[in-house]
Amino acid sequence: MIAHLPMYDVPANRAAHRRLWQALQDHLPDAPNFTQPSADLMVDWLSPELYLSQTCGLPYRAALYGQVRLIATPDNQIPNCPPGYYCSVLLARRGAVPDLAANDFTLAYNEPLSQSGWAAPQSIGLTGATRLQTGGHAASARAVLEGRADLAAVDALTWHFLTRDWDKAAGLEICATTPATPTLPYITALGQNAAALREALRQAILSIGLKDRQTLQIFDLVEINAEAYLQLPLPPTP
Repeated sequence: MIAHLPMYDVPANRAAHRRLWQALQDHLPDAPNFTQPSADLMVDWLSPELYLSQTCGLPYRAALYGQVRLIATPDNQIPNCPPGYYCSVLLARRGAVPDLAANDFTLAYNEPLSQSGWAAPQSIGLTGATRLQTGGHAASARAVLEGRADLAAVDALTWHFLTRDWDKAAGLEICATTPATPTLPYITALGQNAAALREALRQAILSIGLKDRQTLQIFDLVEINAEAYLQLPLPPTP
């Protein structure tokens, strides 16, 4: 079985992630042990062996709808967003914010199939005159800091973790934010019991210590239906 939480499994979160999984196994003794993500997350997400994982809204919208079951969406308590929603922050080097209206800048983005890194800036017209694909949000932030790009779109939760863990984050500043959209949902294969997983995951989140919830920035679950994700527009490819 495939069981992982790959989207925010940064080093500082790993011990808390494991304690969350242990709490889930306490509520569902048949739950498998944590597994390592494969090199291609889409393969994992589409596998009939998928027990639990977390995906992004755009992959769900573009490729996973009808192929997996939604379990629930985490409440990460993102400022200025409803429960279960998040936004992206547009980052520039401190003191070197480009002219956003002119759109004459290099935009760093993680990958084309990313709601927060690619679709979100497109939704507010920030396409950039040139673009740099980096492969990850942290890499996009580094590209801006190092002068290889002028602007990067990073989801607000990743930015929270970067400001917590990265000593160079102070060299960047937020120059814009995007509208709130449903945050990254938990999913399972069609053959799994999504309702049982939802209840067990909720109880696991509530049973771990407050320090772990704050470390992971997960405080509860929200049930957001598929239609909310299907309303996300498909952006043009870079």
